[in-house]
Amino acid sequence: MKAQAEFHSLRAKCGGENGVALIVVLWIFIFLFVVAFDFSTSAREEAAAAHRFSDETVGYYLAVAGFERGLYEFLNQQGSAGVNQQGQKSDLYEGSWREENVGSGVSRVRLVDEGGKININRVNEETLRRIFTNLGIDNVRRDILVDSIMDWRDPDDLHRTNGAENDYYSSLSPAYTAKNGLLDSVEDLLWIRGMTTALFFGYAEEKAPPGDEARRVGLRDIFTVDSPIDRVNLRTAPAEVIHALMGIPLEKCRSFVEERKKLSEKTLGDLLPLLGIGAGDAALQMFIFANPSVVAVEAEGRLADSRAPRRVKGIVRLGGAQGFEVLRWLDRDFGQPKS
Repeated sequence: MKAQAEFHSLRAKCGGENGVALIVVLWIFIFLFVVAFDFSTSAREEAAAAHRFSDETVGYYLAVAGFERGLYEFLNQQGSAGVNQQGQKSDLYEGSWREENVGSGVSRVRLVDEGGKININRVNEETLRRIFTNLGIDNVRRDILVDSIMDWRDPDDLHRTNGAENDYYSSLSPAYTAKNGLLDSVEDLLWIRGMTTALFFGYAEEKAPPGDEARRVGLRDIFTVDSPIDRVNLRTAPAEVIHALMGIPLEKCRSFVEERKKLSEKTLGDLLPLLGIGAGDAALQMFIFANPSVVAVEAEGRLADSRAPRRVKGIVRLGGAQGFEVLRWLDRDFGQPKS
């Protein structure tokens, strides 16, 4: 009996040790599984990051190639014609993207005449007020915007009735000071009192991107700091600029732009009747007809199977020792491309 009791005690002890060993082994397997899973996840993430970096690098150089092609077209604009995506001849400055296959990738470019926009540093107070009215901005915000822009541009610290100077901007968080000078870029409008991202980028206040139904004319689409003229080049002005400047319904302005594209030889006399403007109309003072001399060359590049294009942008002016001068270069342009 005593031997039997010792046998059962020894068996129970060994069984307990086996149970502990099994639990330890299970924990070791769980630990190894977690380590292996973490390593596998990290390896996949690093491989994906390397793939994205490779795609972005190739996309960047495809975009640069597009920029160089656009620059060449700009410098040799005597014919003023390019080829659109349908293979048809088109005006270089009509705003369409011109696409070209380069190896296993795609390069796109378009030229936008800065003279076809309104120079925010040159526009006078009366015209600025009319523009905001035509864009449907309410009177209170319009007055704040006009006075604040004029205060931002003038060299003194005296603020207008609805404007703002350092006393206002220093009370914000983070605090900053008024420029008291010309805007360096159109994005400087975002620093000015009364401006909102919705107004600047072109979305209704109560909506958020990317809903098309919320789109409105964005101020970044009609203003520039790079136009070399006080007036607007009617040969290249987008529909949104004409609408803002003259108050003509936007749809009619878009129809005008479409009709303008069909004219093989554009002259001021050809364009004015399309807008219903006579030769003696006072509206003529707002426009000029000329070949572009300062353009934004916008380029985009991507691999054929990539959904993430890389975009660059350069503001180029004719003249200088090389025949052109790059005024500003955006190595990463986040603007939304238009087809």
